[in-house]
Amino acid sequence: MQHNAKKVYPLKNSRKEKDTIEEIRKLGKKYNINEIIPLSTSDICVAQWVRLKCKYGCNKYGTSWCCPPETPAPDKTQAFLNEYKKALLLCGTITNGHFYRDNQKKRRIQINTWKGTVALERYLFLAGYYKAFSLVSENCALCKECSYPDECKFPTDRRPSVESCSIDVFQTLRNIGKPFRIAHDVTEEYNCYSIILLE
Repeated sequence: MQHNAKKVYPLKNSRKEKDTIEEIRKLGKKYNINEIIPLSTSDICVAQWVRLKCKYGCNKYGTSWCCPPETPAPDKTQAFLNEYKKALLLCGTITNGHFYRDNQKKRRIQINTWKGTVALERYLFLAGYYKAFSLVSENCALCKECSYPDECKFPTDRRPSVESCSIDVFQTLRNIGKPFRIAHDVTEEYNCYSIILLE
């Protein structure tokens, strides 16, 4: 799939970086992450309306350590994005007929994607990207029921989701020239997107 080359952040012309990206592409396939796109953080769109969607359309609001209001507000998200120049967009493809259900089958799919993103972040950290930090897709499903507001049971795996940080995924995709489609039925295959901030 072709993307707008002017919008995609170029990799450094170094063998080490190219090898690192290739290794995480291989690792990502185990977690249904089938495409990894380097991009500039200036192409990541932060928008107030995304947080409104969390507050007035999701039953996880105020019930999880990885959802608002615990996650950064739009201005805070923009502030920490400004500390980075480069990121990776992780694109996955999922079929989940249990999308609107709260059951074990749905959780298993969510956990696989979540752990995959965090695993790639850790790989990048050990490869020398000490600022690597992941924003995962969907909401946290590591516990059947979140311990919030009590202490998190998995603090080392706890990460905010892309949307919980008020990131407009669709506009971000448009900014880099990547086409997308919205699934109209729960039986359809759909895409999920995570971001790893690099440096």
